[in-house]
Amino acid sequence: MTRKRYSQSAVGVLSFLVAVFALTVPASAEWKEKVLYSFQGGATDGALPAGGVVFDAAGNLYGATTQGFGFCPPAQCGSVFQLSPPVKQGDPWTETVLHVFTGNITGDGDTPASGLVIDSSGNLYGTTAYGGTGDCVLLGTKVGCGIVYEMTPPQTKGGFWTETVLYSFPSPKQGYLPNGDLVFDSAGNLYGATMFGGGQGTTCNKFYQYCGAVFELSPPKTKGGKWTEKVLHGFRSGTDGANPNGGLVLDSKGTIYGTTFGGGNESGQCGSGGCGTAFELRPPATKGGIWTEKILHRFQPQDGANPAAGVVFGRDGKLYGTASAGATNGNGDVFDLAAPTGGRGPWKETVLYHFGDGNDGTSPRSAVIFDVTGCLYGTALGGKSHLGVVFRLKHPKHGSPWSLTTLYNFTGTPEGSEPKAKLISDGLGNLYGTTQYGGSGTACQGGCGTVFEAKP
Repeated sequence: MTRKRYSQSAVGVLSFLVAVFALTVPASAEWKEKVLYSFQGGATDGALPAGGVVFDAAGNLYGATTQGFGFCPPAQCGSVFQLSPPVKQGDPWTETVLHVFTGNITGDGDTPASGLVIDSSGNLYGTTAYGGTGDCVLLGTKVGCGIVYEMTPPQTKGGFWTETVLYSFPSPKQGYLPNGDLVFDSAGNLYGATMFGGGQGTTCNKFYQYCGAVFELSPPKTKGGKWTEKVLHGFRSGTDGANPNGGLVLDSKGTIYGTTFGGGNESGQCGSGGCGTAFELRPPATKGGIWTEKILHRFQPQDGANPAAGVVFGRDGKLYGTASAGATNGNGDVFDLAAPTGGRGPWKETVLYHFGDGNDGTSPRSAVIFDVTGCLYGTALGGKSHLGVVFRLKHPKHGSPWSLTTLYNFTGTPEGSEPKAKLISDGLGNLYGTTQYGGSGTACQGGCGTVFEAKP
């Protein structure tokens, strides 16, 4: 078993997370997978990674777990962790628990529902779905509306990290159940999404208010001041989206792009919740004005449905993403969206790959990343063992279709299962990610999840 330590350690000051990476391996080569850490759950370790991982400049990996460390209504508390690479070749990676969430009883968050982002000083930022000081109530219990938090590294090696609650959503109107990774703009503002809340829409879920929101969190003008939140758009469902996924991206003009899991389609083809949308939010022309939403695409069952992650920009200016359902066999697809000529009219969706009979993967729930040759990489459920895959989509030449290669099939305990988070690369072609289940942990049914490396 990989050893674990609780004394805190310093981190580097720059992130080298690489979303575009170099890779030259035979297209048919099966990759090797290695479990870097298996979460144990229970009262002493985290469980069920909440998203992917990020690197610092020293090669440490950081992430969050949805559960572990006791009960914080309505779920377990969760944690923020660090994985340090081995000093000697062959030694295990070392987990350090940086923070254990304690829930709304202390004003802290609980149940992280996103991965982390890292700034140039090595500070980490993330969200929790519940907790905080907000007045959200679920099944008669005050659970809080969620928080945005910052983890600050110690000033001296071996010191403790410091958690700061940057913003506690006060009521469902401002947002409820933050979900998906945050993103910075050049001015230091953070942008994210909440699955519910936002003050608009009433029919998205009988247990949660409203249909979700995209928010901006602005840093204080003076040190020690409060961060300020603004709801940029509250979703209404119907022909509008519902339940945004987070993982937003910004273009050079500050326009925000993302997806919603539901809404957009009132025909009932995807059930009463709708098939989902891709949207853009344009900043106002004058400071303090209203952001403008535009629906870029309303998904239909035949072209993929219910995107469960955000989108990324390709070098061609198109948006690329995944749909978790729909398409030919109902197993989801990978798609791109191209802006209309002249900027008017709907964006054009092209399905790059339909997942087939399940042996090649099903229900992709993560965003994709590019390598320098234009190939796409991602994860999906299904596969030969039906426990998830890492896949590559090769960029076509001369109009031929995109081709998929399954790089690795997960096999479950003691390996991982159900990869649902976005991958990252170390810049050398090796991929890193998390699985929600599997691993050697016995405190969770089906395993407590893993952090893994996949390499050619």
